[in-house]
Amino acid sequence: MQLQKYSLRALVAVGLTAGLFISQTVTTGPTVYLADVTHVHDGDSLWVRPLGGGERQRLRLDGIDAPEICQADGAAARDRLAAMVLQRQVRVEVTGQDRYRRTLARVWLGGDDVQATLVAQGWAWSYRGRDQAGPYDREERLARRQGRGLFADPQAEPPGDFRRRHGPCTND
Repeated sequence: MQLQKYSLRALVAVGLTAGLFISQTVTTGPTVYLADVTHVHDGDSLWVRPLGGGERQRLRLDGIDAPEICQADGAAARDRLAAMVLQRQVRVEVTGQDRYRRTLARVWLGGDDVQATLVAQGWAWSYRGRDQAGPYDREERLARRQGRGLFADPQAEPPGDFRRRHGPCTND
């Protein structure tokens, strides 16, 4: 009888450990896949179709904030992103969701970080947290110093400030 109790406890412990291992394996790590870019919505969001099949997905580029489409330089930022990635194959790394439940992702074209390129060329801001430098802060500082893209205007208004003053763009 004592042996049976011990065996039952051992089986339960092994089962729980295996279940824990399986659940951790399933939930760890970002989703990475190759995709074709089918549409560019604005300077920081696009639609992709995964090469492995499945539904088209709208992605919000993680770590940057481009001008609103109805804002000064908004169309130029969208056009720059489109010129770079539209109808091309990219590598997507899904990093999570934002507070609006949009899928956040980092995107690479070949070996180039698309977000870093957009910020370095002056078509987006490095997205900042509260009192924290953004992930592309170095690229933004250089673009500002060199007056690239939207930073040719030293008074360029960050999208968050624009939205607070004007509300969201309509028909975007």
